[in-house]
Amino acid sequence: MTASTPQTTARPELAFYGLGTFSIAGARPFAGLVMADQVIALDALAGMAESQGLLLIGSSDLLALLQHWAVNLVTITVIAEQLRASHWQHPLLKVCPVPLALLQIHAPIEQPRQFFCSGANYRKHVIDLIVDQHREEAVQNMNEAERLAFATAFMDRRVLGEPYLFSKVNSSISGPYDPIVITADVEQPDWELELAVVIGKQAYQLTEDNAMDAVAGYTLVNDITNRELIHRSDLKAIGTDWLMGKSLPTYSPMGPFLVPANHIDNPHDLRMTLRLNGDVMQNETSADMIFNIPRLLVYLSRRIRLYPGDILITGSPAGNGSHYHRFLKPGDVVESTIEGLGFQRNSCIAG
Repeated sequence: MTASTPQTTARPELAFYGLGTFSIAGARPFAGLVMADQVIALDALAGMAESQGLLLIGSSDLLALLQHWAVNLVTITVIAEQLRASHWQHPLLKVCPVPLALLQIHAPIEQPRQFFCSGANYRKHVIDLIVDQHREEAVQNMNEAERLAFATAFMDRRVLGEPYLFSKVNSSISGPYDPIVITADVEQPDWELELAVVIGKQAYQLTEDNAMDAVAGYTLVNDITNRELIHRSDLKAIGTDWLMGKSLPTYSPMGPFLVPANHIDNPHDLRMTLRLNGDVMQNETSADMIFNIPRLLVYLSRRIRLYPGDILITGSPAGNGSHYHRFLKPGDVVESTIEGLGFQRNSCIAG
């Protein structure tokens, strides 16, 4: 899938700086720092770091950079502050930044070691699913008001339970401005804008007190989902088929950037907005999460060892296609933003 630059749509400001994966003229992708719509390769900052006694390790790509995140974060933040203060004219900087508009923007981490999803983790979203789809046997003979009351009570109980997590394959990852390929054999491809957590160190059996220490930063993922493929009517006892429902190529537009966690004041209160052909479909904050990020990480790391660069997407707010009875089709344009993290624009094409 060929990455491309965004169209001329207003993009929200980043919280200070971001880290991304870029390329130009078909050359090999590189890791870069983006600030004020200017990009510089991290490799080009190695000399500037060394001359100040700072370490910059694994600067060729973000996955390598994250293996030494604690050290690299300090170095990159110091240098970013210097570049911002000098308006990119710092005497130790030996190369010029490149305008972001001239570069192709790829998913920041195209091949994470592990890619996890949190299902049914936004209160209003799950209530809508129960009311709109009425798959639960208990609600099939209820009217809409009764289904709403049942769903609300269900969510009141759910917060006392545990998260529901599963995994998604890496080959579904695409860039933030790449097309979403809608194949002829799917019926209900749906959008799900999600806040993605990027892990910054190896972690196992975290506690709620130290779970956020494992977070390197955040990015966007649109977790495209074929609704009709999730529930297997022929295998009801087995349950859901997330692989066929969510892991098609281009079904995880990611990025545009990794924004370090220490530059996001509160990841549990970020405005999340998705537009379809210019119309607002999702407009909620991450405050509607049922299980917050520490609780998700505690549950996940109870039995799963986490590694730097792993991705955990944390659920999608209300306003999915299943609520509007309107699903993605070729010709649609999806635009997504999360406060402080950037902007995606994906055209849907036939495949």
